[in-house]
Order: sequence, then C-alpha cells, then structure tokens
Amino acid sequence: MLSALVWLPLAGGILAALVGRGRGGSRRAGALSLLVALGTLGLSIALIFDFDSGQGGLQQVEDFTWISELGIHYALGVDGINLFLIALTALLWAGATAWSLRRDWERPGLYYLMLALGETAALGAFCAQDLALFVLFFDLMLIPFYFLIGIWGGPARVQATTKFVIYTLVGSLLMLAAAVATGILATPEGGQTTFVISELAQRPLSEGSQQWIFLFFAAAFLVKMPAFPLHAWMPDAYRNAPIPVLAVLSGVLSKVGAYGFLRVVLPLFPDASVHFQELMLLVALASILYGSVMAFTQTSAILVVGYSSIAQLGFITLGIFALRDEGAQGAVLQMVTHGLVVAPLFFIIALLMERARGSDDLRDMGGIAFRAPVLAALFLIVVLATLAMPGSDNFVGEFLILTGAFKAKIVFAIVAGLGVALAAVYAIRLYQRSMHNPVGANVESREMSVADGVVIVPVVAVIVALSLYPQLVLKRSEDSVSRSVQATQLAGSEVEARR
Repeated sequence: MLSALVWLPLAGGILAALVGRGRGGSRRAGALSLLVALGTLGLSIALIFDFDSGQGGLQQVEDFTWISELGIHYALGVDGINLFLIALTALLWAGATAWSLRRDWERPGLYYLMLALGETAALGAFCAQDLALFVLFFDLMLIPFYFLIGIWGGPARVQATTKFVIYTLVGSLLMLAAAVATGILATPEGGQTTFVISELAQRPLSEGSQQWIFLFFAAAFLVKMPAFPLHAWMPDAYRNAPIPVLAVLSGVLSKVGAYGFLRVVLPLFPDASVHFQELMLLVALASILYGSVMAFTQTSAILVVGYSSIAQLGFITLGIFALRDEGAQGAVLQMVTHGLVVAPLFFIIALLMERARGSDDLRDMGGIAFRAPVLAALFLIVVLATLAMPGSDNFVGEFLILTGAFKAKIVFAIVAGLGVALAAVYAIRLYQRSMHNPVGANVESREMSVADGVVIVPVVAVIVALSLYPQLVLKRSEDSVSRSVQATQLAGSEVEARR
C-alpha cells in the first residue's frame, strides 16, 4: 500500500503532462490530477483505518535491498509519528490541486507534473525508513518547487527562487554529508554498512561524532521549516509562490524538517540531542517571539501567516527538544493541526485578494463580513484555531508542548507562554482588518462560490473534527513518540548521573 501511495501521484503527473497539450489541455490535466490526488487521499484514509494502535513498531513495512554494496534499502513503513502527516500531505495536495483548477496555467502539463512530483517526494520522505532513501526524497522536494515558483510565481520569482534554492541546497548538502558519515562511522569493523534507521539506532556513535552530525542535520531541518535565523528565504518565496503551491509549501514541506528531528535525530544521536538541548530550545524561543512580533507588524496578509508559521514551528521545536513524551506528542499533533490551519488561511487570503483587486495588503481589504457571512464564518473558525483558542485542536497541541517544556526547562516554558498571547494579537488583527474594517475603496463585497467551498469546507471540517476528538491522533502516536524520545531520556539520565 505504501509504494502505491508514494508513487501514484507521480504516475498521475506523468499522465497529466501527456494529456495537458493542446487546446483544453489545462482542464484535462487538472481533472486527471485531481482524480489521482483524491485517489491518494483515499489510500491515506485507508491507511488510518488499517492502523493498529495496539501494535508496537512499524506497520505496512516494505523492505527491499536497493544498493547492496552500500547497504541502502528501499524501506518504507508507517507508525504513529508519520501516519497523520501522510494523511495531511494527501489532503492538502488534493486541496491544492482542486484550487489549481480555478486557473488556466501556462504549460499546464508541466505544472501538474511538478505538483505531483512534489507530493511523491513529500510522501516518500515521510514513509522512508532508510536514511539514504529519506535524504533522496528530502532533496527531491527541491526540484518541483524550484519550477513551481520559478515559472509560475509572482513578479520577483527569480529572486525568490534563487534564495530558496541556495538556502535549501546548502542544507541538503550538509544533510547528505551527515547521512553518509552516519552510515560509515556506525559500521563495525568487518561489518556490513547499513542506512536502515532502525539498525543504525542499534549502532551508537561516539559523542563527538554525534555532535557535528547533529549540527549538520539540524541546519538542514531548520532551513526547511524555516526557523529563525535560517528563514531569510521565506518572505520572498511566500510572496511569489502561487497560492496552491504556497498552501503545500507551508502546510506540508515545513513539517518534513520537524519530522526529521523525531524520525532521525533523536533516535540516532541521543547524546548530541541532550548536549544541544538548550541551544535548540533557544532557537525555538527565538522563532516563537520573532515570528509573533513580525506577524503583527506586517501589512501583507500572506506574510502575517508566513511569520506566524515561524512562530508555530518554534512551538513544535520546543515540544520536540523538551525531550519529554508530552512535548513530543504535542509537537506531532501541532504539526498536523498547523498544516490543517495554514492551507485554508492561504485559500481564504486568495479570495480576499480577488475582492481587493489582487492586493494582499490589509489596508486594501475590509468590510465584507456582512455580505459574505459563510466566508467570514469559515475564516473565523480557522483564525480561532490559529490562536489556539481553548477547545481547538491547536490548543491541545500547545498545551502538551508547554507541559513537556515545564517538566524539562521551566524558564523556557514561561517565556514560550508569551507566544500564546502574541498569537491572539496577530490572528485577531488579521481577521479584524480583513473582514470588519470599513470597506476599502476598491473592495468588492461578495460571498464565496460553491467551488471555493468545495476546497475550503472539507479542511475546516477536519479542523473541527480534531478539535472535538484530538485523541484520534494522540492515541495512535503515543507509543511511537515515546520510543523516539526514549534514547534521549536514557542519555539525559546518564548525564545527570555523571554530575
């Protein structure tokens, strides 16, 4: 099932490229791509129903020797850490593909092929259980987004693409070097080299080797998220990426970096994770505070959401490097809920821009809530989830993250609590200025269409469902998250004993 899930989007993208030529090609390619995206979503839902939360370890495992000389396996698997991230990827890509049908694209076959390749790369990264395979899929994500932004992006797309490629490519090269070093250094004398993550976890490296390899992986993951201060590519990329591309870039790709910490870094480099815990917590706090402050000083609605994402990813990093079960489990839930929130935010902003003659400036918006009550109501639900209103799924995630942080480092938790208050400021400001200010001079006040609702309503419905029953994620992720954090807890106990 996992191979079908990973490769189905790419197969559909190739077919879309073939049918996307000539007159009417954009509609044919888009319809085919949407059908394949919905099929991928169906497989991800089946994966959730088939998942046995009482069974420990990986499920749906596929493991074949790929390059025997290097010990590289084509190894896929699913557990509680990646289960809902896979479903999130499929859901948001289906939404982005559906949103893409609203526009006739230049070279539509290539557009839908690149969009599909991006989904295959993201799903592959989440499913991969071999370190070399994970790196391959992680690096593969760069290619489609280079074209998606560089060809179909906004006026400054060249500058945006250049920054995006430089930052992410440097991070990817560091990670590649770190992955090769991990496999080689972990090979016992006379033994067989392997890159299977579960086997590498049984071959601990020396503390010195762990530390420099940890820093290489951390740089790659923090750039991808992005986190402060490695976020400089974000403003240009967000302002110039097409809206459907932006929805999956922010909703999914940023989570691959955070997921890498749980899947790779904590189990393989536990001593280094403990050693650099406070450094990573400082990065998390800086991201929370910087992202929040920048979010409520922006006039661009897109950048408000962009900087708020930096803050939310700071919370996720805080939960992971609290090195406690509660914090890491909250981080997994927050990864899912942030993706569910940020995608409809960008879709709604796109609708507001259409009513403000293409401007995403909050000063050009306002005053449409009474003439568009359905849009206003959906927007309000998403905004309340963004600021982690009690009763929302985001609230549960942040509560668990702060609980883990309080148990680990109480000072960091107290400072991070300021981010919760700041989130209310920028989220309410975004809603107030775009919906309830006096009507802008160039604003057209009209309700959203049925086609718009077909994309936005299902995602909002999932937000509401998880708010009512977050245990759906928490129950299935508990055991896997605990195993991921366990090695760092043992390393931390040894450090305390030596003191």
